[in-house]
Amino acid sequence: IFVVSTLILGPGLVVNAFFKNLWGRPRPRQTEIFGGDLPFIGVWQPTNHCDSNCSFVSGEGSASIWLFVLVFIAPKTWRIPLATAIGALVFFLSANRVAFGGHFFSDTLLSWGITMLVIVGVYHYLYQRTPTWAQPANLDTSFTKGGNWLRAKLGRAACWCARSSKSFLRKFK
Repeated sequence: IFVVSTLILGPGLVVNAFFKNLWGRPRPRQTEIFGGDLPFIGVWQPTNHCDSNCSFVSGEGSASIWLFVLVFIAPKTWRIPLATAIGALVFFLSANRVAFGGHFFSDTLLSWGITMLVIVGVYHYLYQRTPTWAQPANLDTSFTKGGNWLRAKLGRAACWCARSSKSFLRKFK
């Protein structure tokens, strides 16, 4: 739940669905400074110069920093080496986007911060102040019920598909 919810909330909804399509900041290669035809827009100035998939904030930076969720769930002895390796990967992936004019450095830094805030918030919610529905016993019961329901539905669908296929194929004999 922690890993999937942070991916959906951080890089998915907050960064890509909200900021990238709402803010309107042109990418560096689209600005006059770097040979484009759009004006340079400061980081905290929402505009309408870009309609979708804009520069602010970096989706790639957000997705790469999201890998730090592994540090939160890893055994204590693995956390420092894992954080070091992920940190290097995050740096190179994000630096690549800046180097090729896809994002300003500020876009990348802010995407890192926004995504880490989402990760820390969800971690605090699920692990520090665990709600009743997220207690291990409740999750186990819910997943068991959901699995049994899904198995029954898939079983019926598979039987229906088999009958329909046999009926269809009989028409060609």
